[in-house]
Amino acid sequence: MSGFEPFIAEASAAAGRTDALLLALTIISVLVVGGISLTIVVFAVRWHAGSRASRQRARGSVPNRGRMAEALWIGIPLLVFLGIFVWAAVLYHQMRSPAADALTIDVVAKQWMWKIQHRDGQREINELHVPVGRPIELVMTSQDVIHSFFVPAFRIKQDVLPGRYTTLSFTPTRVGQYQLFCAEFCGTSHSQMRGTVIVMTPSEFSDWLAANPGEGSLAAQGEALFRRFGCSGCHGASSSVHAPKLEGLYGHPVALANGSQVTADARYIRDSILLPVSQVTAGYTPIMPSFKGQVSEEDILKLVAYIRSLAATESQP
Repeated sequence: MSGFEPFIAEASAAAGRTDALLLALTIISVLVVGGISLTIVVFAVRWHAGSRASRQRARGSVPNRGRMAEALWIGIPLLVFLGIFVWAAVLYHQMRSPAADALTIDVVAKQWMWKIQHRDGQREINELHVPVGRPIELVMTSQDVIHSFFVPAFRIKQDVLPGRYTTLSFTPTRVGQYQLFCAEFCGTSHSQMRGTVIVMTPSEFSDWLAANPGEGSLAAQGEALFRRFGCSGCHGASSSVHAPKLEGLYGHPVALANGSQVTADARYIRDSILLPVSQVTAGYTPIMPSFKGQVSEEDILKLVAYIRSLAATESQP
């Protein structure tokens, strides 16, 4: 693999559409700049001092026929660039809207490495194994500063921020190895924060999963943490403490004490663990302690996976 191949290859479903958008925008920009430049040259020749057109204008005998030209000059570029905007917006929405059968993988960025966690428990550092042809959804957060997940061959790039989750979706279309970069300056060793995305056939990916079983599924690890941190003492089914039940919670609306309502997604669960008094559930008192500084980002993702696994256990009223 040559050093420039990852920048030339189209290895995801979005790559061709992104290249087409860039090509169209480049062609239109060149035509607009060329048209303006040509108009400047023509006007400079036609209306130079001493020319016939210049003398007619001085006598006020030049007819005013420019309104239609002005309307066309305004209207046509407006429609063209609105079309480019809609095209880009649709592409952006597709890249941020995972398919229903997408394989979800968690990513934690840290100076200066990419820490990957598969839902079945497999863990990687600076490598990401994915099957070809399968939609992938990345749920990403940062442990320290702002990073940016960038795979040129896939034409995807997404900032990874501390304190929140960002998502990115793509479908790899070519088997091979593709470079992963951090595209946001993140410190002295920023240039060393690199990795590899390894796209495999479905059978090879299944073999890789079987050969790297990890420490159990992410949800199972989250359940162990749930008990180790004492969460089950209040949120367990047999608990005598008046605390919100977690069965059936994930993905459902939650009424808050301030009268507002939020959806119990990964961000809500993370904030409930680290900032429990920020969004108190209606009907409950803010007695839960903060686990900030006690739970790592990887462990929070495990806890989120466990609570997500409880979503179908019981319907949340």
